[in-house]
This record gives sequence, structure tokens and C-alpha cells, in this order.
Amino acid sequence: MPVKVKSAFFGSDRVIEQNLLQGAPVMKARLSANENPFGPSRAAKKALMDAMETSYQYPFMKSRELIGKIAEFEGVKQSNILMDAGSSPLLHAAAMYYGKNGAEIITGDPSYNDLPSTAAELGSKVIKVPLTADYKLDLDAMEAKVGPNTGLVYICNPNNPTATIVDTNKLKGFCERVSKKAVVFVDEAYIDYLPDPQASSMMNAVKAGQNIIVARTFSKLYGFAGLRCGYIVAQPEVVKILSSYATGMMSLSATTVAAAAAAYQEKEFLQDALKKTMASKEFLYSVLKKEGYTYIPSSANFVMFPINMDGAKFSQEMNNRGVSIRNWKFNNKDWCRVSIGRMDEMQAFADAFKQLS
Repeated sequence: MPVKVKSAFFGSDRVIEQNLLQGAPVMKARLSANENPFGPSRAAKKALMDAMETSYQYPFMKSRELIGKIAEFEGVKQSNILMDAGSSPLLHAAAMYYGKNGAEIITGDPSYNDLPSTAAELGSKVIKVPLTADYKLDLDAMEAKVGPNTGLVYICNPNNPTATIVDTNKLKGFCERVSKKAVVFVDEAYIDYLPDPQASSMMNAVKAGQNIIVARTFSKLYGFAGLRCGYIVAQPEVVKILSSYATGMMSLSATTVAAAAAAYQEKEFLQDALKKTMASKEFLYSVLKKEGYTYIPSSANFVMFPINMDGAKFSQEMNNRGVSIRNWKFNNKDWCRVSIGRMDEMQAFADAFKQLS
């Protein structure tokens, strides 16, 4: 019987985010999908437009150039890299392969659910491990769950939706030990928001030959959410296996490839976008404090905080006021996750929030 696999874009979280925006009034602030409203960069836009001239051609050479840039910067071989239209198809590929035959997938709770939910739909047993008291992934508890039937351990760091990070040295030790028993998938979608992304990354674990998969995306700080570009870095044999479960480089348009090649490690733009994001985040912190709310200190481009009303109702009321956010329920509390937008969007959030708080 054929396996029905959901599309790369419409994963469980994507469906929720899409539904939030349907039937809503004119949006003043789209703060539900952790996008970067400051991107893409000018260089990326120019490269995209220039690529239109030869878009009748497959982007074979430009694709090699992009992979080569990534390989050189990360200090890996091109055979360590698998690209696709965003990191989502690669998460799904890992779920399909490592979750087959009822294998266990271990993840945090709450954490990004795309890979685990895909695995569950295909018959995998998903083991969700509660976060620590300070809302971080509980690495000790997750390691304790690893057994002979574990196919994959999923680590989202920084974690979505809590925007927390785990201690880097502790994660390195975790990866070294656990990767001898099962593959460790480290999703670093938000790592560019950290002060020193390279120091916090598990890329060196891949270079050391460990059974680690590191996922990256251009959807966040690079501002490519609608352009769709992402990749994993892993051992060559893992890349070869997962390439059979993913569409791969051929799913990227010539315009996206050209834009990504122009934007990759464009420090001036990245630093400017990061600076603007931090300013908007500090503004949000001040709004929450003024209204008497606590929040989880954020290491990403979103902030999570407990709310004093039903989460679904709060989300709908904010939506009615032209502000889209996300809500969760865990630890017997209702929570709001708000993405960091432009300052005008954060002001729109503040105005709507004050009416409800």
C-alpha cells in the first residue's frame, strides 16, 4: 500500500499557522510564523532578479556554487551536504527513514513537532520528554529514554516554541554518547540568533565523524521563508540514504539558488537584521513587564509567555484585532508565542495586547 506523505510546507505547525491567517481582518502584525520581516537582503533580491534572465536553464552550476560556499565555511566536504526547498522536507525524510518499522523517535515536549508528527503518521512511536523547570530540553531525561528500538533523537536548539538553548558542552557530550546508539538530529533553524552561532553549533560533531545530522535553514535570519532553502550536514552515507527520501537540490528554483548564494554569510545584512530583531524584542519585553507579565528569556526571534485566559480565545481575540500569534498549553498553563517583527508590528501587538490584559 502506498505511503501518504504530507507536503513539505503543510506540516502540522504550518497548517496551524496558515489557518490563523485565513478569514482574519487586515493584518497589522503577522507574528505567528517566526519570519524575518527585514529580509531578504538587497544582494539576494538583485541576484534573484538577475537569475530570471537564465531561469529557463536548470541551476546546476549555481547549485554547486552554493553547496561549495556552505562546505567551505563549515569546513566539511560537499558530500556532507544535502539541500532542499527549506529544511522541512529534510526533517520529513529523516522521519520516514529513521522512524520506519515502528522505531522510536525521542523529542522534547513542547518542541518543534514537524519531524515527530511525520514519524507518528507513518507508524513510529514518538516519546515526548517534558522540558526542565527552566523550559529547556531535558538532555538527561532524553538520554535515559534511548533504547535498542530508538531510531532518532530530535534536538531543536534553540528550541521552538520556548526559544531556550541547552548548555553547549552538555549537548556536545550528549551527542557523543547518544550518537553511538541512535542518530541525533540537531535542528539549528534559529542558531543564527545566538551571539556566536559557530560556537554553539554541533557541526564539529559531524566533522568528528559522529552519527549526527545538523539542519539549517535560510527561512529565519536570512528572510527566505517564502523562497524555501535549507540543508542538512551529516556523514556522506547518511546524506546518500536521505537523498532517496527527499526531492533534494532539484526542488530549488534557479532564483532561490541564486539568491541564497548571494546572501550566504552576508555579514552586514545579517548583523543589521539581528540588531533590529533585538531592538524589537527589547520593546516586547518592556510591554510585557509593564502589563505585569513574565516571559521566558529568548534566544531566538520569538518570545513565549504565560497568559491569563484561554489560549485559543486569546489567539482569536488578537487575530480579530489584526495580530496573529500562536498559543500553546503545557504545564497546566496557557501560553502565547509571539514572533519578533518590525517595530510597527510590535506596536500593533502592544496596542491589541493591552486591550486584553
